[in-house]
Amino acid sequence: MKKVREKEQKALAGSQQATTRVARRGEPKIGVEEFMSVAERFGLSKSTLKQIRAIVAKEDWGEGPFFANYYSPLKETKVQAFQRAARELFKVKFALGTSSGTGALHSAMVAAGVGPGTEVICPAIGFFATSASVVTSGGVPIFCDVDHSLHMDPKKLEALITPRTVAIAPTHVMGGVCDMDPIMKIARKHKLVVIEDCAQSCGATYKGKPVGTIGDIGIFSIAAYKIVGAGEGGLLISNDKHLFDRANALAECGGLWRPERFALPRYEGEIYCGSNYRMSELEAAVDVVQMRKMPAMIKRFRAVKKNMAKYLKTYREILPQKSNEPQGEIGYLLRFFPETFELGERLVKSLQKAGIACGMRGKNAGPDWHIYSYMYPVMLKTKATEHGCAFHCPHYAAKGGNVEYARGDCPVADDLFDRVININLNQWYSAADCKDLATRMNAVFSSCCTEDKSGAPWL
Repeated sequence: MKKVREKEQKALAGSQQATTRVARRGEPKIGVEEFMSVAERFGLSKSTLKQIRAIVAKEDWGEGPFFANYYSPLKETKVQAFQRAARELFKVKFALGTSSGTGALHSAMVAAGVGPGTEVICPAIGFFATSASVVTSGGVPIFCDVDHSLHMDPKKLEALITPRTVAIAPTHVMGGVCDMDPIMKIARKHKLVVIEDCAQSCGATYKGKPVGTIGDIGIFSIAAYKIVGAGEGGLLISNDKHLFDRANALAECGGLWRPERFALPRYEGEIYCGSNYRMSELEAAVDVVQMRKMPAMIKRFRAVKKNMAKYLKTYREILPQKSNEPQGEIGYLLRFFPETFELGERLVKSLQKAGIACGMRGKNAGPDWHIYSYMYPVMLKTKATEHGCAFHCPHYAAKGGNVEYARGDCPVADDLFDRVININLNQWYSAADCKDLATRMNAVFSSCCTEDKSGAPWL
């Protein structure tokens, strides 16, 4: 297979040269202007850009670069380098770079067998993309309430399982970690696929294992607004070859990833009509560097949160967010629950006055697609087409499915999501910065609350 693959690539490279080598020398399809357009996105000054242009204009660009991951020369592409870095960091057999975390989710759902007449259990708190990918796969999301970690509550999970359930999709929220042991125990008992949504917690660990490697498939959002990423990208990892092949089939238009991409299937179910969620070379060129920086970044975040927790006092009217894995969470947020909304409003105002950036949604907050009750395309069971799948699908009805959604279905999530106070932490805080920030926080807390040395710890 490898020889066939190499022969195919060489033949294509030769055909490219044959069609582009003409007597008259022309401009490359991709050249100086495109390079400068990328350089501008780095925010360099006009004088620096002028110098860069003068240098690159002297280069012989030949036929120009080829930025597709496939049909490239035999050397490792940037996407392949990104995937290799992911395999090495997460210690998994298979890794696939995708165009987005949502694309990775969709691929994972289809790989797990999500389709008409099926259900997937999703957390009540976590971005809408998780439940949306269930629907776009033809399935129906069922929301599980959270506990004081703001993650899926394993105690409420098993009661939601029906004969229609095919998967569980625990989401590691805001740098935190789900309590995976009981979730995996329940999943294995009922023979369900576990898809870990690690979009917000890339690099976190649970009992020494990277999140994304505990379940059957792990997906990540590799994006500018996440821990790792510079633009818009995603990642899917697994140790299960069958599931990975199926995910790859959706992401790679049915089977373009195979050694002989246009051949008949090698086994039943290997190929089917897929989509195109391939990661671009330009995205991967940056993200492979980002991925390698990730361990050091997380180490800094953890040190900052640990230093903060060392100085923070505990109070009767304040409950720190529960941590399912204090040593494994990323630690870019400090979150706590005031006893009442009124107390929360006073604390937020006083903390901001003390120069501490923080926020709380509060009683009258607007919609937010990070909590189930405001995920309107799901809650309203909106039809994408007149046929009404997935909620009004005859396959779903035939299996006894009939879901209704309403605020109040997950009361803990409804309460905590609006009441939690968030303080962003900076990975570059020094020990002195941490002590100063904690001292200012203690001063505010002491003015509004009652110190309680036996209170729940911050970490």
